Amino acid sequence: MSNACLIIIGNEILSGRTQDLNLAFLGERLNQIGVRMAEARVIADDTDTIINTINECRAKYDYVFTTGGIGPTHDDITSAAVAKAFGLPLVRDPEALALLQQHYTNPADLNEQRMKMCEIPEGATLIDNPISKAPGYQIENVFVLAGIPVIMQAMYEALKERLVGGDPVKSRTIVAYMGEGVLAKGLGDVQDAHSGIEIGSYPFFRDGKLGTALVLRGVDQNALDTASEAVIELVVSFGAEHFEETSAGS
Repeated sequence: MSNACLIIIGNEILSGRTQDLNLAFLGERLNQIGVRMAEARVIADDTDTIINTINECRAKYDYVFTTGGIGPTHDDITSAAVAKAFGLPLVRDPEALALLQQHYTNPADLNEQRMKMCEIPEGATLIDNPISKAPGYQIENVFVLAGIPVIMQAMYEALKERLVGGDPVKSRTIVAYMGEGVLAKGLGDVQDAHSGIEIGSYPFFRDGKLGTALVLRGVDQNALDTASEAVIELVVSFGAEHFEETSAGS
């Protein structure tokens, strides 16, 4: 599988004022095309931090996505930082400018601050934004996207054909009403016996009852089913109430 990293840029995320919704969307959508989200980082609107994080991640992962910081205000510094990370000049892209001119039919509305959204690293490829027209862009394996979820999602739909993935990861979730500490040893044995399947244990407290969600993930359906049956047998051996949870995600 290909792998990816998401860099979430924004002081408002770190302060808690804004809740990030982009990680869940991208993680699920990338998984559908066989690209695994291997890491996500939340960083401040700081030029050096953005430069260092992008350069580290683009060398480590097949794909890097950034969200946030490409708007018209003084604290939208992502594009300038990305240009510096690649050692490229920041230029006013004529295609991006034309898109904004079409969107803002009153010339007075396309002020100098909004023109900032036309500035991208020289040579970058635009990513369509059908909602507000100010584009994202791709430079090598880095995709620079808006932070507003509805716009980021539209940009992803525009760029997804550029990504090369593999077999999507499938999942099964076994919910058992018992503490994970009781299951720990047996679950470790199941993991050792099914090394091609990732098994996660996630405790919860619902309706006054303690339980554990056991999530199995892998690309091979047969291997996933075999490992899942072993987990179910383990839970049954303790006589615990359990069921298999069905969800669209993984």
